[in-house]
Amino acid sequence: MQHIVAQIAQEIRVAPAQVQVAVDLLDGGATVPFIARYRKEATGGLDDIQLRELETRLSYLRALHDRLQAVVQSIEEQGKMTPSLLAALHGAGTKQALEDLYLPFKQKRRTKGQIAREAGLEPLADLLWSDPALSPQDQALAYVRPEKNEAGDDFTSVAAVLDGVRDILSERWADQATLLQELRQWLWQEGVFQSRLREGCDANQAEVAKFRDYFDYDEPIGRVPSHRALAVLRGRALELLDARLVIPEPEVAPAPVQQGDAAIKTRARPAVSLAEARIALRLGWRHQGRPGDDFLRKCVAWTWRVKLSLSIERDLLARLREEAEQVAIKVFAHNLRDLLLAAPAGPRVVMGLDPGIRTGVKVAVVDATGKLGATATVFPHEPRRDWDGALHALAGLCERHGVTLIAIGNGTASRETDKLAGELIAQLAGRADRHIDKVVVSEAGASVYSASEFASQEMPDVDVSLRGAASIARRLQDPLAELVKIEPKAIGVGQYQHDVNQSELARTLDAVVEDCVNAVGVDLNTASEPLLARVSGLSRHVARAVVHWRDTHGAFSNRQQLLQVSGLGNKTFEQSAGFLRIRGGDNPLDKTGVHPETYPVVQQIMVQTGQGVDALMGHADRLKGLRPEMFASAQFGVITVRDILGELAKPGRDPRPDFKVARLTDGVQSLADLKPGMVLEGTVSNVAAFGAFVDLGVHQDGLVHVSQLSHKFVTDPHTVVKTGDIVRVQVLEVDAARKRIALTMKLKQP
Repeated sequence: MQHIVAQIAQEIRVAPAQVQVAVDLLDGGATVPFIARYRKEATGGLDDIQLRELETRLSYLRALHDRLQAVVQSIEEQGKMTPSLLAALHGAGTKQALEDLYLPFKQKRRTKGQIAREAGLEPLADLLWSDPALSPQDQALAYVRPEKNEAGDDFTSVAAVLDGVRDILSERWADQATLLQELRQWLWQEGVFQSRLREGCDANQAEVAKFRDYFDYDEPIGRVPSHRALAVLRGRALELLDARLVIPEPEVAPAPVQQGDAAIKTRARPAVSLAEARIALRLGWRHQGRPGDDFLRKCVAWTWRVKLSLSIERDLLARLREEAEQVAIKVFAHNLRDLLLAAPAGPRVVMGLDPGIRTGVKVAVVDATGKLGATATVFPHEPRRDWDGALHALAGLCERHGVTLIAIGNGTASRETDKLAGELIAQLAGRADRHIDKVVVSEAGASVYSASEFASQEMPDVDVSLRGAASIARRLQDPLAELVKIEPKAIGVGQYQHDVNQSELARTLDAVVEDCVNAVGVDLNTASEPLLARVSGLSRHVARAVVHWRDTHGAFSNRQQLLQVSGLGNKTFEQSAGFLRIRGGDNPLDKTGVHPETYPVVQQIMVQTGQGVDALMGHADRLKGLRPEMFASAQFGVITVRDILGELAKPGRDPRPDFKVARLTDGVQSLADLKPGMVLEGTVSNVAAFGAFVDLGVHQDGLVHVSQLSHKFVTDPHTVVKTGDIVRVQVLEVDAARKRIALTMKLKQP
């Protein structure tokens, strides 16, 4: 275990003691948010990002260690373990390196090399390899058998015997871990990832045309960006593209024109590939014209062409996919974090509009707490075209319920519905004493929520389609609280999210949701069951029990009442209490991020200042002269006290930004309305490794390529923009046929 701790410490650049404490806490059932927030003293201030990396590596290295034990046991049982092999096994840093070393000892089906060894040909293989000056044909004569054996193995000719020797040598070489690793690394640096349009596919078909950029594509495999790798691999999976690894080959010199034996020999010798040459170099052999060299060259060629080329190509394409998936999952996690931590509109009455044409626009009004107040369906678009009737119905809902914000889903008929909302706002401007804003929001996942079991419990008597409108409205009030009700990968801010490892994607996204929920904190008396289930330490079962207690006994008045909830013991209380907020309860500290275990520290601060907790909270000036060292103890050190003082200065501070509304340009409703040179305002809907997508309200997001994000060079788009940002862009190009909009954020300064 100590070597695992030391390795992780080196990888994340912290002291081994910090890693050891974090590992002990994780093994003891502590969550990452709890450790990051309330155990800074113990870990030396490890943050949630470091702890997530630590947690991931710990799981991988422990699995590697378990596999190592199994491999060592297997080799020892075979009686083939040596000190050098044992050292090499313990030095394997990856699962693949370990499996490479284990390859010669792994139980395999009966191979041709094994058959040849069973026939007694291994001494001949060793002899010919050790002394190429010997004639293979002459030496093989002694091993020729007069007839097949009982198993039907045929070594009745010199050619058959030499084939058996070839199989023995090629299998032996193909199992060499150092050779495999060297070839993989060389091809990762020098190989070319190539894709072509598959024969028989019509390039003009819409489904095929999406992959037009990869009909004739070549790029060094080690430098292929994630999005291009996943695009090609998707095209191959759909049987639209042929993709493969192209092996570097030497330039072929022109055939000599002079006459004579030398020229004839040059033409007669087959070309040796670069891969075969590297194998020969690693084996320490080269062709010197000796009697056995031609035979050994054939053995080397067989090793590459039959034993290694396809398996190494599979390995490298698997590595390409794995690394591309890691980047894609990281991009999705970035975007999901930004979306969950987007600015909440807060306690405002919101009307949600779920656009539709034939089936009408679904309408839902929710009050300031998110409670559904009214629903309706209006038909302003084809085929009914009841524009005036829709305006009248919506105006009535706005006036009766005091709507101050309209949320419009970004699906089909979104732009037309946005125009309807604009006319509604203009119509109400003269009659209402309040200003109404409208915002186009992503409706990704709304249909998933609408049909979910939780939605049916939350709105049992409401039609599925109308539940979606309610969800769209609530997304503006509190994106985090609403989006946690949906499976993270259904939210739709990823890059090829359906093509990546789904279990790894789910694990990563769940971690992001957990971190975001606990960074913001949760109102214990209003939070839904799905939101509570994301709180540190609370399982879905316990979250359900919390809601049941609340429904039975009324609102929680203090955090200690959590211990009355069935299934919520002291350990769960420790992990969760600091992230649960109670507003208007018995203790003002319960609405802050101060953990109950540190309330005695606050008592000391109150005694020192002579002020009550109400007089201290929110008054940074009254806390200004206090030094953390004054209240530090063996149990709660300076770091913890500093956090307490910070929380008292800004109690329950929401880390999310202020709410802003993008202003869409009138008259721009579809791709046809866009012209190069236009400057528009839009909302960043997604950020990928190659740039950012911006919703302009025309049904198709535009792309700001990474090179167009800033006048400065940008390596990571996330350093410039994030999902939910409102940005000004200029249209560079509109490709109506492919539904592509090229944008730039490199606007000229006014």
